Amino acid sequence: MSEKKVKTREEIDEKAKWDLTKLCKDDNDFYAKLEKVKSFLPKLKAFEGNLNNKENVYKYLSIDKKLEEVLQPANQYAYLKLTEDLSSDKYNEMMEKRAFVINELSVETSFASSELYSLSDQILDDIIADERFKDYDRTFKNIKKNKIHKLSKEEEKLIAGMDFLGGFSDNMEKASDVDYDYGEIESTEGEKFKLTSSNYGKFIHHSDRKLRKEAFCKLNGKFGQNINMLATNYISDVKASCYFAKVRKYKSALEQALISEEVESEVYYKLIEKVSANLPVLFEYFALKKKEMNLDEFYIYDAMATIEKGESKKYSYDEAFEIIKKALAPLGEEYASLLDRAKEERWIDVYPNLNKRSGAFESSIYGYHPYVMTNFEGDLDSVFTLAHELGHAMHSYFSDKNQPREKAYYPIFLAEIASTTNEILLINYLIDNSNNKDEKKALFNKLFDEVKGTIFRQTMFAEFEEKVHSMHEKGEGLIKDKLCNEYYKLNQKYFGKVKLVDEVKYEWARIPHFFDSFYVYKYATGMICAINFANKILAGEKDAIKNYFKFLSAGDSADPITILKNSDCDLTISQTFDSSFDFLKTELEEWKNL
Repeated sequence: MSEKKVKTREEIDEKAKWDLTKLCKDDNDFYAKLEKVKSFLPKLKAFEGNLNNKENVYKYLSIDKKLEEVLQPANQYAYLKLTEDLSSDKYNEMMEKRAFVINELSVETSFASSELYSLSDQILDDIIADERFKDYDRTFKNIKKNKIHKLSKEEEKLIAGMDFLGGFSDNMEKASDVDYDYGEIESTEGEKFKLTSSNYGKFIHHSDRKLRKEAFCKLNGKFGQNINMLATNYISDVKASCYFAKVRKYKSALEQALISEEVESEVYYKLIEKVSANLPVLFEYFALKKKEMNLDEFYIYDAMATIEKGESKKYSYDEAFEIIKKALAPLGEEYASLLDRAKEERWIDVYPNLNKRSGAFESSIYGYHPYVMTNFEGDLDSVFTLAHELGHAMHSYFSDKNQPREKAYYPIFLAEIASTTNEILLINYLIDNSNNKDEKKALFNKLFDEVKGTIFRQTMFAEFEEKVHSMHEKGEGLIKDKLCNEYYKLNQKYFGKVKLVDEVKYEWARIPHFFDSFYVYKYATGMICAINFANKILAGEKDAIKNYFKFLSAGDSADPITILKNSDCDLTISQTFDSSFDFLKTELEEWKNL
């Protein structure tokens, strides 16, 4: 487990770095674009108090569109340059200057939202019927529908400047990633390792049970030592979410989150209901894994362990790309050719380098090809990560290709479906093309580890969020013990006969997504949909690929539930959930039959 030397940015082959010159030719071009962005502010500001008729609204939107054409590539360039080297003073300063300009634009143009929401229904109907506004029809239909939730111009301007409320999340992340010292953990053989929030994942998946236990207990235990501060911090965030929901005349913070995403509450509760009903699938996985690991007792820190035997297979980047192409071949020639373009035209920043951002992501703006960042290490996880991010990229590409700018950006609710579909297709390809029984078992374990983490665990998180916000909205006092007890009870429900440790009750305090209220459920619905799409594609169902490309190409052309219904994936009915869990039951049977 010795750490290898990380290369500097200069030592990485140019072919393995993304090409950002399409966004900005160089840093000077970025600053020229930023100056041009500033020139739009007085032009937009001139409409303050005058967005009361159709013609002025059209002129304002036309100028705003031109602003986006300049701002977006500059913004993307600065963001991506900083991820290459987070320690760079030059690019940190660039991001600060960009943020200042964007914040000023946000505050000084906050009047537009209030004035558009103040338009009469008659004017809104005229705008919706006008051909010039066809790309904005959804925008204005939603304005008409949600007018009740908008505040006055002065109030909206005040709220627009409240970026400091992100401090609750920052507090938690700074404590977790910077301030806390988690100490050392020791392997069965007596080797000691420094535990950090970033290497925790490596240890919790490790084959050494002692390392897993110490990592789990020490990391979560550190949060337990600081639970008073962490609970107060999170409770403040919950109170803020509930307060702003009330101010905007929503019944609850959950309703605000769902309405803003155009999702009915029945989808949220249907998810919890159907996942709860299918917990035996998870319990059967745990029982099978316990047997594979030859354990007398199965603890929560065993749930994510690898069962791989022998040395892990290594892949070159080229090998990984070819495997992904073969796995995704059922999606057709156009999809395959785009994968080739992504590699050849340097859409991807492949390898880790000193001070590069960790993890992986995809980022796209309208009118430009998507960009993908990975930290490819040559292991199987790196192959899956690459496939995942390429799924995001293709979703962005097809949405851009088939939708106008105003309808191209698919909502967060849909964001994880294409990426996870790629992963399901990849793991099925690997299982089908493996002749090694132990390798197949490890792949099945990987599949169900993802299912556990994405469907079951994220639904558990969603249930926790709903309970906590509901408790506050009902006037129950939120205190640390209630949060810890609720979380512990949910672990008992979702992990069944798996043995828990006391430190698990503090785990909620280190989940960063809890500071973006009611976000996590979308991971679970996303995987449910991905399994549906992948299963139909692999089964060769009529119109399965056609429907999947409908989804990829839809962008934000309708509300997300309608987009999914039009693509033969309806989250409002039980059948969609049942189909996904039937697929998982079949996969479990295949594993057992090995």
